[in-house]
Amino acid sequence: MSNHQRLDDGMRWRIVGRLEEGQSQVQICREFNLTPTVVCNLWKQIQDTGSIERKPGEGRPRATTATEDRYLSIIARHYRGATASQLSRDFYAATATRVSRVTVSKRLHETGLFARRPAVSVPLTSTNRKVRLVWCREHRDWSMDQWETVL
Repeated sequence: MSNHQRLDDGMRWRIVGRLEEGQSQVQICREFNLTPTVVCNLWKQIQDTGSIERKPGEGRPRATTATEDRYLSIIARHYRGATASQLSRDFYAATATRVSRVTVSKRLHETGLFARRPAVSVPLTSTNRKVRLVWCREHRDWSMDQWETVL
């Protein structure tokens, strides 16, 4: 199981049941494909609180507020060609909240905006341009039958 994947309540109760039956934590880790830390923390939580539920609001606090997220999506729509790094700098200048380009990308993905990376293309040399032009002129008048034989 992935490190970042959360256990559902059914899986948590099954693990607790096995622990109460006397099965070792190492055996449970192997059986459920978990790290020992997960099982140990779950056992500590059940002993301390008697519950397996996660507390609301657990996890790392967000770097931006909902209002800042809306503002970020507005400036991203306004400056459509801007990269995530440029939007991060503009956002910092406007709100004095420093966020990374990755955070900007994640916030834009949440609102349905994508592709905030600069397009990188290799500039063609004059020789490559000439070769492409010659190929295009040779193949300009090909019919579909000729293309099917090539493919």
